[in-house]
Amino acid sequence: MSLDQKPVPAQPSAGSGDTASGSGGTVTGDGGDAQGTPPVAWDVRQAGPWTHRDLAANGARFHIAELGEGPLVLLVHGWPEYWWAWRHQLAALAEAGYRAVALDLRGIGGSDRTPRGYDPGNLALDITGVIRSLGENRAHLVGHASGGTLSWVAAVMRPSVIQSLTVVSAAHPRDLRRALLTDRRQMAAFEHILGFQRPWIPERRLVADDAALVGRYLDAWTGRNQLDRAAVAAYREAIRIPSTAHCSIEPYRWLLRSMARPDGIQFARRMKKPITAPTLHVQGAADPVLLSHTALGGGEYVAAPYRWRLLPGIGHFPHEEAPEQFTAELLDWIGRHKD
Repeated sequence: MSLDQKPVPAQPSAGSGDTASGSGGTVTGDGGDAQGTPPVAWDVRQAGPWTHRDLAANGARFHIAELGEGPLVLLVHGWPEYWWAWRHQLAALAEAGYRAVALDLRGIGGSDRTPRGYDPGNLALDITGVIRSLGENRAHLVGHASGGTLSWVAAVMRPSVIQSLTVVSAAHPRDLRRALLTDRRQMAAFEHILGFQRPWIPERRLVADDAALVGRYLDAWTGRNQLDRAAVAAYREAIRIPSTAHCSIEPYRWLLRSMARPDGIQFARRMKKPITAPTLHVQGAADPVLLSHTALGGGEYVAAPYRWRLLPGIGHFPHEEAPEQFTAELLDWIGRHKD
């Protein structure tokens, strides 16, 4: 299957039943016919060279897509994506001799939608717990946007588990906190996150009209290379899985609501701890969501080799807008830090 082809609905694998809250990763599509044939259900477990399975970690069940053998590279998506965001990198990493695993975060895709647990500390423990559940002691961790934020946190909380760190379109949590308190431009760029603070209304808006708003976000947040239409359609379907809209924005609610609370202040203090993993920091110069000057400076918190890469003309999704360029940077970085 071409990686840019529209995803083909796949049958759920064993163990893919209903989650703790909401469905197990399917959306009933429109259609059927005059003879009463039921509509086809769209499923997050898209067919491809990878395999799908579920595993337990940190008190929840997580869906992963896995391809290849070798050192583990764990790929963590951002919002409003799910594991499918890494389809290009899964294939390239496997071909290069790595065990590539793309994770659905808690509350998204085929993973459990739990009623609680969406603070960054717990979500980071989800990530490191998945690494352990995969039978590995260490992994090269790659995270985009909100997944990148959690990757920063995981590298602070469980440094022995992170062999190398690649952060994409994500400022260090302390830099992001500072920008949201002092930088009007970054506050304006996070207008959608400010809107997420209202109860229930954001969830309804996100899924209305077949998640048309999500499609508009994706188009507005890219640079010169728009995401392919099949990918946009897939992300619109994924946000419509019951409870996903709510669960996926809960971390953003924590982000803003905790700023003046003791837990948020304590978290910010904890993030002062130096990161000991070699860190590649990739940022699109045309990113309208996480501004490049907000992301710049993450090396201040890294007590290890650090590389900053600013990609001209690229927006919020470097791994999808320029997959070959991004993958080359990633392979070079993890190749330098295999041992």
